Amino acid sequence: MDARLDFFADEHPAKAFKYLMSAGKAIKELPVPAATQELVALRVSQINGCAVCVDMHTKDAAAAGESALRLHMVAAWREAAVFTEAERAALELAEEGTRVADAAGGVGEEVWARAARHYDQEQLIALVLFVSFMNMVNRLNVITRQPAGNYVAGQFH
Repeated sequence: MDARLDFFADEHPAKAFKYLMSAGKAIKELPVPAATQELVALRVSQINGCAVCVDMHTKDAAAAGESALRLHMVAAWREAAVFTEAERAALELAEEGTRVADAAGGVGEEVWARAARHYDQEQLIALVLFVSFMNMVNRLNVITRQPAGNYVAGQFH
């Protein structure tokens, strides 16, 4: 499978893409545990069908010490007993923030309240930015059919 577009083929789009990736790096540095970020990135990417990001975040999480069991259970996190309450709240927020068209009102008050029990304002801002960023990157990759499977853990860090 070949990608429809190469984001780095032309000077101006490449510059814009580098700025986007710099923003993503800054968001990842905000105070949400790295393991939670990877679980959220994986779940958002699963929902959006972004194979590149599923590949990347699975490998990065595994390289950082995340267990195979927890990675496999992200798709069924509601029934899995391997996540903390804080992680579950982040995954729920990520799902509703990703499925805004399905939720017909965005993130519900109960979901927000559960997240707010585990994360302070700075962390909630970080989670919202991270979920939004992942949705944008997923869409870029899905629209342009970026091929997956060749990512090496840490390649973009």
